[in-house]
Amino acid sequence: MITADSDDRRRALALTPVSRETEDRLVAIVALLEKWQRTINLVAPGTLPKLWTRHIADSLQLVPLAGEVTRWVDLGSGGGFPGLVVAAVLAERDGADVTLVESDSRKAAFLREAARIGELPATVLPMRIEQVAPKIAAGVEIVSARALAPLPKLLELSFPFLEQGARGLFLKGQDVDNELTESSKSWRIDARITESLTDPGGRILMVNRAVPLTPAKD
Repeated sequence: MITADSDDRRRALALTPVSRETEDRLVAIVALLEKWQRTINLVAPGTLPKLWTRHIADSLQLVPLAGEVTRWVDLGSGGGFPGLVVAAVLAERDGADVTLVESDSRKAAFLREAARIGELPATVLPMRIEQVAPKIAAGVEIVSARALAPLPKLLELSFPFLEQGARGLFLKGQDVDNELTESSKSWRIDARITESLTDPGGRILMVNRAVPLTPAKD
């Protein structure tokens, strides 16, 4: 089986440095992912040799943008990116609480085991986002998502958090400008775009505020 490359790990951590303790937690997560990947497609198989830059560093770059927060929700966590990686960093902060929402029961089982072995401050909710978002939105500081949905739908899913003051950090592609244009037809958005450290075509959309131009759906 193809596994993560050690040189890629060094490149990733040069781009997005972390403490030794956080690195150890990330190593444990990667080892578990490689084990589970044999039976569950947690990441695209072709990305495994570059797993550290493609997935770990890609997720790590969100943490400095968020600031010194402790309450974070990751939507559609899938194989754990960025949610597990964020939790590995925030484990060093008092009161950290990272919630990973993933409706696929097998992926949710992986996320729970990764949180356990890494001793992460993470809770996994194996539910649909629409079901759980209004119930857990209070007090959340950051809501994140990676490759989850086009921006208009993503804003709809994350609105319960944005409405209560959370900021959005969304990993997007180079077509984010078009997505913003499309979203502006139904949303008033205060956001800025940051270029990805790990992907020349990647962008990070930081949403400070988003208000629907028409009443939000129940």
